[in-house]
Amino acid sequence: MPHMRTVALLLATLLQLNCATASRMPAVAVSRASDAALAQVYLWRAKPDKFAEYTRYIREVAEPIDREAQRAGAFLDVMTYAVQDTTLPWTHMRVFLLRDSTQLAGLGPALSAAGVRLQPDSARRRLQGEYSASLRDRVGATVTHLVR
Repeated sequence: MPHMRTVALLLATLLQLNCATASRMPAVAVSRASDAALAQVYLWRAKPDKFAEYTRYIREVAEPIDREAQRAGAFLDVMTYAVQDTTLPWTHMRVFLLRDSTQLAGLGPALSAAGVRLQPDSARRRLQGEYSASLRDRVGATVTHLVR
């Protein structure tokens, strides 16, 4: 049951990291994150020999887009987790904490709009998209309800 192992690890990781990061986060961030009712979880697998490069891409390209979308109210918080365990189907897990289904429905369009604001040149955005596709494959996504 590899799928059940992945789900169990995902849920355990979310619980541990939510508790661990809460003690280090500023009070405002903890307050926002504590308002979360849902999490949109994306699972990605870095292509062979692309783990470090994809991690750098997240830091240098995706995170600025995330911050821009967050400033616009797209989500409450985002966390990225990375593992190099080859028995798992994913290497990078991105977790967006959301207040409600309205934020969930608007997450994709809000991230796209933030990308346009940060890079208005559509040709450059297309090249960024092609570059990111050369680094990783999407292996899954799920929406979870946070139980408190």
